[in-house]
Amino acid sequence: MRHPVLFASRKLLPHEQNYSVGEREALAIIWAVDKFLRYLYGQRFTLKSDHCPLEYLQMSHSKNPKLMRWSLALQPYRYTVRYIKGVENVVADYLSRC
Repeated sequence: MRHPVLFASRKLLPHEQNYSVGEREALAIIWAVDKFLRYLYGQRFTLKSDHCPLEYLQMSHSKNPKLMRWSLALQPYRYTVRYIKGVENVVADYLSRC
């Protein structure tokens, strides 16, 4: 079993609060990859999310221009997105409710 070594978060900007749930989840990935760039670049990594549609972010077949741009921004990285059930994502659930 793997254990997290670092947590990071930020507040949404006023215009980001109007994003759909899928856009917010994708924004979190973009922000996190940018924040941890020095650790992730050149490495293979797995992003785990309880938002199932993010598994298709790598395919970049979205009709949403914002998601398409973010998908293109993630192309230099070697990553996979794995869906985990919300009830299994207890650490993130705990942190978001504290």
